[in-house]
Amino acid sequence: MINVIVSGFNGSMGQKAVKMVNESTDMQLVAGFNPVVKDLNPENYGLNKNVKIFNQVSKIDTKADVWIDFSIPSAVFDNTKFAIGKGIRPVIGTSGMSEDQTAELKKMADAKGLGGIIASNFGLSAVLMMKFAQVAAKYFDESEIVEKHHEDKIDAPSGTALNTARLIYQARGHEQIPHSNNDPMHTRGGDYHGIKIHALRLPGFVADEEVIFGGVGETLTISQSTTDRESFMTGVKLAIHEIMSIDHLVIGLEQII
Repeated sequence: MINVIVSGFNGSMGQKAVKMVNESTDMQLVAGFNPVVKDLNPENYGLNKNVKIFNQVSKIDTKADVWIDFSIPSAVFDNTKFAIGKGIRPVIGTSGMSEDQTAELKKMADAKGLGGIIASNFGLSAVLMMKFAQVAAKYFDESEIVEKHHEDKIDAPSGTALNTARLIYQARGHEQIPHSNNDPMHTRGGDYHGIKIHALRLPGFVADEEVIFGGVGETLTISQSTTDRESFMTGVKLAIHEIMSIDHLVIGLEQII
């Protein structure tokens, strides 16, 4: 049985993770963590009375195999450091960490021989979109990314968009040629090695992204749409089973599917 702690257990994504764990025949929820909760009675959250609830990371003393994190960008780095330090395999779905932070966490986990994953997106359609974009990048020298999320998403650009840009850049091995530098209103979006990223935050969206490649006389658009956060749990479950048998931290679900 895989024992799981869910960080951000009572948030929108955390609740999906709790449901997934409770419905799995080979997993059990042993603890929930959220620093903002005051009530530590698990039954008041609809959880089994044996589940422990914590609001201080320093007081977490429950033995666990996996730490699922759907918290907030400002807390995820410290949360993940704590989990790795305790020998708990991290499954991190919270975005907002810098490349330096993920590199530090990977170094820590790899040194301990601890499996884990930090993924910008656990939706299989989004991950496959990134893989397809990486293939297309070898044949198109120019592309732009448009990502659309719900109005409550804190960080921008999304981790998915940033990771997509990173994979495109790696596939090409060089900077993209910049265009339209005269942009006093910043309408050209963010910039990752010349790849422009445009972030929309509007009600009605959950998580959508499209990558548009342009060539002489042709364009290619690769897009995906998420209409229900439940879809992310397929990737989370897949990741949990994968990291139980590896000895290093993986960056991106696309590395294991």
